[in-house]
Amino acid sequence: MTFQPVPDPIPARMRGLNRAEICDVNFQEFVRGWQGRAGAAPAPDEPVLAGSALDARRFRELFESQLISRHLDLMARVLRVQNKVFYTIGSSGHEGNAMVARLTRHTDPAFLHYRSGGFMAERFRKLPGLDPVMDSALSFAASKDDPASGGRHKVWGSKPLWVLPQTSTIASHLPKALGTAIAIEQGRRIGHALPVPEDSIVVCSFGDASANHATAQTAFNTAAWTAYQRLPAPVLFVCEDNGIGISVKTPDGWIARSFAQRPDLDYFSADGLDLGAGYGDVQRAVEHCRRTRRPTFLHLRAARLMGHAGTDFEIEWRALAELCAVEASDPLLRSATIALESGLMSQDELLALYEDTRKRCFAAAEDADRRPRLSSLTEVTAPLAPYTPDAVRTEATRADYDARRIAAFGGEEKLPERLPPRHLAIQINNALHDLFAKHPEALLFGEDVAQKGGVYTVTKGLQKAFGARRVFNTLLDETTILGLAQGFANMGMLPLPEIQYLAYFHNACDQIRGEAASLQFFSNGQYRNPMVMRIASLGYQRGFGGHFHNDNSITALRDIPGLVVGCPSRGDDAAMMLRTLAALAKVDGRVCVFLEPIALYMAKDLHEPGDGGWLTSYPPPDQALVLGEERVYGPDADDLAILTFGNGVPMSLRAARAIEAAQGWRVRVVDLRWLLPLNEAAIARHAGDCARVIVVDEGRRSAGVGEGIVTAIVEAGLGDKPLRRVVGADTFTPLAGAAFLVIPSEQEIVAAAAELAAPAS
Repeated sequence: MTFQPVPDPIPARMRGLNRAEICDVNFQEFVRGWQGRAGAAPAPDEPVLAGSALDARRFRELFESQLISRHLDLMARVLRVQNKVFYTIGSSGHEGNAMVARLTRHTDPAFLHYRSGGFMAERFRKLPGLDPVMDSALSFAASKDDPASGGRHKVWGSKPLWVLPQTSTIASHLPKALGTAIAIEQGRRIGHALPVPEDSIVVCSFGDASANHATAQTAFNTAAWTAYQRLPAPVLFVCEDNGIGISVKTPDGWIARSFAQRPDLDYFSADGLDLGAGYGDVQRAVEHCRRTRRPTFLHLRAARLMGHAGTDFEIEWRALAELCAVEASDPLLRSATIALESGLMSQDELLALYEDTRKRCFAAAEDADRRPRLSSLTEVTAPLAPYTPDAVRTEATRADYDARRIAAFGGEEKLPERLPPRHLAIQINNALHDLFAKHPEALLFGEDVAQKGGVYTVTKGLQKAFGARRVFNTLLDETTILGLAQGFANMGMLPLPEIQYLAYFHNACDQIRGEAASLQFFSNGQYRNPMVMRIASLGYQRGFGGHFHNDNSITALRDIPGLVVGCPSRGDDAAMMLRTLAALAKVDGRVCVFLEPIALYMAKDLHEPGDGGWLTSYPPPDQALVLGEERVYGPDADDLAILTFGNGVPMSLRAARAIEAAQGWRVRVVDLRWLLPLNEAAIARHAGDCARVIVVDEGRRSAGVGEGIVTAIVEAGLGDKPLRRVVGADTFTPLAGAAFLVIPSEQEIVAAAAELAAPAS
């Protein structure tokens, strides 16, 4: 293919800052000045050009989609300065991704990066009654009527078109796209009714710069790891290579060199700047992915026109000749050439279509600007953390699966509620068996969870009871684990991913913070990622430790909007909490975290060796907790309230006995159980009931749960209440006995009470 050469010398008008205007004028002048020879117009089903896999009808529609994408970009640049639209990262130069939309189905889930205007305009053709221009304009304008996000962000998304909204992702969507592809096959294998056809593929687009990101490399590695074992993973990775990331250039040939010979990641390349030349290659990649069910890498040539965004004045840092060369490669110029050379359109017809599309986009934008925008905090947060307590409780206590329970536990006489009291690890294991019997769509996966049953045997026997298709090991990569969880959730399953230790969660935090927990918010509640993430957590292990196995900080979880975090301290609470978390995921689509205190897994005694004070009976399946519900020891006590959670509960109970003996006080110990959201009303009530308060937080002093507890007390008007905080130090956890120097102890709780008892000086 050939493009218009860069003029020499460069005209003065091309030296301006407004490259959007230059691209706009370039197209019009190119069409007006075209002097080629037009052929006889092809019939709709004839190739638009000799040798092309693209017929005239499809070309015309693809070209129209390209024009819609371009004029949405131009509209955004003009109206942003008028404060009528609020997003200017454009798709100009990437309009060839419309070919991917054309050749895939609207039921192929799509995870798109922000330069996907052409793809979206074309996918809108798949269903009648949808308007790509108006829907996009509403999103640009942050209108409440935006059907993708309800005005929360400019996203490419559509529920009926199976485009799951992404924000300005930098490769963080690749793991969940791969997870969704694997989930399509996994759902079929376990007999789960999928929301999409069984032969669907997943489309995932990203830029050449993003391909270098660690999260992207995780997805590529896991895809190849899966294919190497001959397991299906029908994902089409579409790398739209424009050669630059903001201002950092990708070395020439790097993407092809890096991916063309990569084992078990099948490579195809296509020219995204030329519909006639690229269509057949895109078609081959799509058909290969669908037929073989293997991960497929489509390297799509693109160009970046008009800078990274409206605020990126490339003329200030990029050579003018280089800019002009890029603008001369504009895919719309090539499409115009095809339309004219083929005789499909005349110059006047083409210019009329161009201007009509402009008018349509500006009219839609003006209409969108007149629509209401989000105007209250209640409106903004409406889809963030849905909670329907009655429905959740009904689901959590539903016990209509007796036959499956009995089979799972090996007989009626072996049902756990008929057995003697057990410690925390066993009761979690029993609760997991119960959940798997109740929910045939539940899956548990992670590192060492299958045959071994987990590092602490908490998942022991699950794979034997429910099979390797529902309980399985993953490769050692937390980002992959959480990407899989999101994929299974997208396909309607109930994932229970395990993160082996709390410290390991930080390797993959963005998969929850930026992806799973944000999906309901940015899709206005249309999509969701229900899951229950189990994490072996917190400190106080003896004989095995160090920082990575005794991490006591949950700060990275506490500030994730919409997340639910529960932390039981005893076995019966753990079983009932798991039921509630699973119900929150099933009913309200919540992303839930279940923190399991490692040091309490095997704890049997409370006050004295052999007293069995920390063993509990297994609650029948019709019992569950209410979100936020605390457990109170000594509810009538009013001299001192100790507010705590996790390992702090048995410590506080032992300390309470010593405090009662030393001070003569009656002590109330409150196990909060739920760490996010904190039950601030309950905290204030217990603090108000008692003369003094001690907050016991095994996390770190800064940004820990204790700060939230104290804040709730102060904001309830109880700031003058005598109060002490017993909390961990702001340090990493050392090895051996030194670990106990940095976390709260019973002696410190007793000492805090003594300080409260001392007369004021």
